[in-house]
Amino acid sequence: MDFELLKTDDKSSARAGEITTGHGKIETPIFMPVGTVGSVKGLHFKELKEDVKAQIILGNTYHLYLRPGLDIIKQAGGLHKFNTWDKPILTDSGGYQVYSLTERRNLDESGVLFRSHIDGSKHHFTPENVMDTQRVIGADIMMAFDECTPYPCDYDYAKNSMEITHRWLDRCMVRFNETEPLYGHQQSLFPIVQGSTYKDLRKKSAEVIASYGADGNAIGGLSVGEPHEMMYEMTELVCGILPKDKPRYLMGVGTPENILEGIALGIDMFDCVMPTRNGRNGMLFTKEGIINIKNKRWENDFSPVDENGTSFVDHTYSKAYLRHLFVAKEMLGPMIASQHNLTFYLWLVKEARAHILSGDFSVWKEMMVKKVTRRIK
Repeated sequence: MDFELLKTDDKSSARAGEITTGHGKIETPIFMPVGTVGSVKGLHFKELKEDVKAQIILGNTYHLYLRPGLDIIKQAGGLHKFNTWDKPILTDSGGYQVYSLTERRNLDESGVLFRSHIDGSKHHFTPENVMDTQRVIGADIMMAFDECTPYPCDYDYAKNSMEITHRWLDRCMVRFNETEPLYGHQQSLFPIVQGSTYKDLRKKSAEVIASYGADGNAIGGLSVGEPHEMMYEMTELVCGILPKDKPRYLMGVGTPENILEGIALGIDMFDCVMPTRNGRNGMLFTKEGIINIKNKRWENDFSPVDENGTSFVDHTYSKAYLRHLFVAKEMLGPMIASQHNLTFYLWLVKEARAHILSGDFSVWKEMMVKKVTRRIK
């Protein structure tokens, strides 16, 4: 994997770059739609490519390991061939599921013993077999196995968690380096900075992660309930330490405002379930603010969803029609809303990139933050 840094904004740390993988190029900053089980909820890949303009999607190691299982994926020739997505894929290592399955898992130095949320069966994730699993999945970008700390957590817990994440990273690196890709394209491994909301731990973790010289680096353990200002403070601290010539990935973030602020702090890659999850519940993100399409006020509003006269899906879909679909509980409603939101997110990062390259990102960003945070009643 190669990363070319094209330009950095004069008044912020925003960057425009380009990642090259075996399945194509990714223009950064980029938002990555979440395809947990090998699909992005409610969208065909044709729509993701042609309408949303997605350049990379995510898969999740935990979920794909459980279903359909590694045997099926390997027989298919990897996830790209199994789901027919021929652009880059990034896989989360399952560390976040370790965090979210507190009642179903037991964590120790060896790894994590957990029960499947599907049938209760027992499984054991270790740094080594998580690397093997991601080799079988065939993701272009693999994530190191880590523990994501909850918020809030005490200092000792955060320190111990960070240290075990670093020890697991050593084992991930050894296994990654002693194995080979299975499907003829190169794979990259990103380590993950942890440390909760403690500055000294974040600084230490960022220094350790930077020392590995990996193809890219990720920041985990944020957007888990902490105040946004604290998330930005930790992100700025870490970005000041991670190498400038490698892409930086802020995991699980977030709202349009979070993304714009993250870009300004030097983040290149984002992912979040919010566009599709909120879309399925009738929340639409637009250039002028946030709409709850289920509100009665849209019942006879025949204008496009986006108030500036455009739509991110199809100009023939009015607010009234989309509201009708939700009220009628027609599955097309959440599908249209999900596609709209993802297309908006990809439009937002593309615009950010264009303004970084043209030299007026900071002015544009301040204007857009005010717009995208406004709730249109």
